[in-house]
Amino acid sequence: MIRVLNLSSKMLLKLLFLIYFFGENIVYADARQMINIAYLTQEQKILPTLSNLDAFIKDPGIPGAELAIIDNNTTGQFTKQQFVLKKFIVPLDGNVVDSFNKLIAGQYAYVMVNLPAKLVNEIADLPAAKQMLLFDVGTIDDELRNAQCRSNVLHLLPDRAMRADALAQYMMKKRWTKWFLVIGATEEDRLYAEAIKRAAKRFGMKIVQEKTWEHTYDARRTEQSDVAVFTQVDDYDVLVVADQQGQFGEYLEYRTWNARPVIGTQGLIATAWHKTHEQWGAEQIQHRFKEQTGRWMEEPDYAAYLAIRAVGEAATRTQSNDISRLKAYILSPAFALQGYKGNPLSFRAWNGQLRQPILLAAPRSSVAVAPVEGFLHPKTELDTLGYDQPESSCLWNK
Repeated sequence: MIRVLNLSSKMLLKLLFLIYFFGENIVYADARQMINIAYLTQEQKILPTLSNLDAFIKDPGIPGAELAIIDNNTTGQFTKQQFVLKKFIVPLDGNVVDSFNKLIAGQYAYVMVNLPAKLVNEIADLPAAKQMLLFDVGTIDDELRNAQCRSNVLHLLPDRAMRADALAQYMMKKRWTKWFLVIGATEEDRLYAEAIKRAAKRFGMKIVQEKTWEHTYDARRTEQSDVAVFTQVDDYDVLVVADQQGQFGEYLEYRTWNARPVIGTQGLIATAWHKTHEQWGAEQIQHRFKEQTGRWMEEPDYAAYLAIRAVGEAATRTQSNDISRLKAYILSPAFALQGYKGNPLSFRAWNGQLRQPILLAAPRSSVAVAPVEGFLHPKTELDTLGYDQPESSCLWNK
């Protein structure tokens, strides 16, 4: 009888110890400041690819967001903050706006949006979204940063103008000033070509010839005849290609009539992120991401990573989860985000665009980083890329 009572006493003491020890942690966890973040995207239609080597990525962006949540919560252990990510993936035939209103509106202050440009603004214009901060991690459209800007949307990827300016700066450094511009048939190709023409004018380049690609996409026919005949034009230094869907641009290299470099959407590209980038701690995050996913980090992954890290940085610095305080801090001169590209990243207060260095990369090598040395600006050299404040048609602060 006594033995049973002693055993029960020991168990009781152990139970009391566990309650005391873990109870403190439970109280500590409950006292943590919660920052809930939504990630909204839609299933993608599988488009035909130029090559079987181009693997279809089902979930671009989401793994980058998940990695950022891990990093935010590592810091959150010390700041008594917890970041929670909820993913909403709308089916291909689903209604994104309805899903937003039913599942996100009124429940989240911070929403990562990986959607086409038209849908980004449709979401931003909803009454419920006016009280939110949307992070656009999927578009590169110049208009969303200019006349079609929204004061509740921040843009993470460099727009077409920033990319074209990055290429132009490097071409100016190399003194390759005569361009032959080849444009695809899609609306995205036309918009990219407009950005290229703007950059050419801005940096004193000369477009000696402009052509629209209207030939076959059959690889055997193209490589045998079309490219050589198509590229018999006046002398030029580089061929600039505008082919955002990758329908023909890869065919141009090594098949032109004259031996010239290819830049633009193929060849030497301007990009926010690239698998060949290893400087400034990039190698570490490249390996972490690949271990997590089994693939290389793509631009949407990088954009989503930066967006959630921006929320984390602002929450840490302000010790708050209040959207007004976080947004004010994110758009303030004090905000600085580590982006693994040398310079700290920050948002342009006049249109919500993330200012950042841009990588110039070939398929298997990192070539340069823009802004290129020698291009100066009264505030920051990063604002030599894309639309500077006096050029912007965004009415945020006007």
